[in-house]
Amino acid sequence: MYPQQVHQYLKGFFAENECPIIGEENHSLTVQLTVDIDKRIMNRPFYWQYVEATNSEPNPAQVTFITDQTAMAGNLFGEVIHYGSPRLNQLFHATGELGAYVQLFEKVDHAMGQVILTPWLGVNFKVSYCCDRTKEMLYSFGINLLTGVIKEDFHESIYASDFDTVPADNVFHVQYIIKPVRALERLNAAVESIIEQDDHTWAMEAQKRWQRDQRVLDYFYEDVEDKPECYEIERKALEEQYESKIKIDIINGGLFYLF
Repeated sequence: MYPQQVHQYLKGFFAENECPIIGEENHSLTVQLTVDIDKRIMNRPFYWQYVEATNSEPNPAQVTFITDQTAMAGNLFGEVIHYGSPRLNQLFHATGELGAYVQLFEKVDHAMGQVILTPWLGVNFKVSYCCDRTKEMLYSFGINLLTGVIKEDFHESIYASDFDTVPADNVFHVQYIIKPVRALERLNAAVESIIEQDDHTWAMEAQKRWQRDQRVLDYFYEDVEDKPECYEIERKALEEQYESKIKIDIINGGLFYLF
C-alpha cells in the first residue's frame, strides 16, 4: 500500500465523516476531528468519560497525519501513518463500524430545472498479497448501472461533488438496469484481472525462502527416523508463514446517483 494510496484513503475517510481538512501537503494531512471520530480512533476513553461526567465542553483533537515520511521537508510534527500502523488499522475498523454501504444523490442547482441522475455502483477494494511479508493495494472502481461502463479511481472522480441522502425535488433518478449484485461481480472480475497481470515474483521469492528454511529444519532431524511432534509443528509453522495468498476485501461501497 503506497503512501499516495494511504493519503487518498485518509482524505476520503475524513471528508465522508465531516472532519474538516485544515491543511494538506503531498505528504501530510491536518484534520479537525469530530467528537465521534475522536472517540473511535484517538484512544482516550478517560478524557471522554470525564467530559461526559462533568458536562464539560468537548475538545476533539486536531491531528496532522504524515503519509510519506521520506518526502517531508523541514521539521513537521505529526503522526506517521502507513500500512500496518495501528492508526490505519483503526481507520479500517471504523469504516466498517460506520457502515460499509451508502446510497447518495448528487446535489444539483435548482436553477437547472429537472435533472436526471444516473446510478453508479462504487466500491473500494483492498487487495492483500500475503506470505512472510505483506503488501496491500487499494483500488476504487465504479460501474454505470445503465451502460456497464467501468471507471477506475472512482472515489477520486466524485470526491469534489456534494451529496445528500435524499434526492432533491428537481431530480429524477433513473432505475438501474444492471442489478448491483451483477455489477459487483463485474467489478470483482476487474480487480482479479489486475491481479492476474501483476508481477508475482514475490510468491516465487517466498517459495525460495520457504524451501531454504525447510532444508535447515530437515538438517536438524535428518538422522531421526521417526520425526517427533515438534518437527511437524515447526514444519506447519513454516507453511503458514510462507504460503502465498491473495485476499480481496471490500472496504466500503455504495449506490451513487450522479449528474
